Amino acid sequence: MDVAAPPISATSLDMKNTELTLDTSGYRCPLPVIRLEAALREMADGAQVTVIADDPVAVVDIPYFCREAGHNVARLESAEGVCVFLVTRGAKSA
Repeated sequence: MDVAAPPISATSLDMKNTELTLDTSGYRCPLPVIRLEAALREMADGAQVTVIADDPVAVVDIPYFCREAGHNVARLESAEGVCVFLVTRGAKSA
């Protein structure tokens, strides 16, 4: 049984870690992008977030948000119906 990911907060994110996995499965637009933005705000430049999303709109929304906010994004291989992205926080803050 899958359990929803806990909310992102400054207390749940270890600032020393440069990698985070953000599972937004079950969330619909715009929540995957909102959760990603919140996580990136708490991270240092160059830190990476792996985002897992099952919202079909995420395939467009997440790359668009990243380009506009100055973050690097790459889509990773994933199962059908699921999008996985590797986002690297850029110097331009969202």
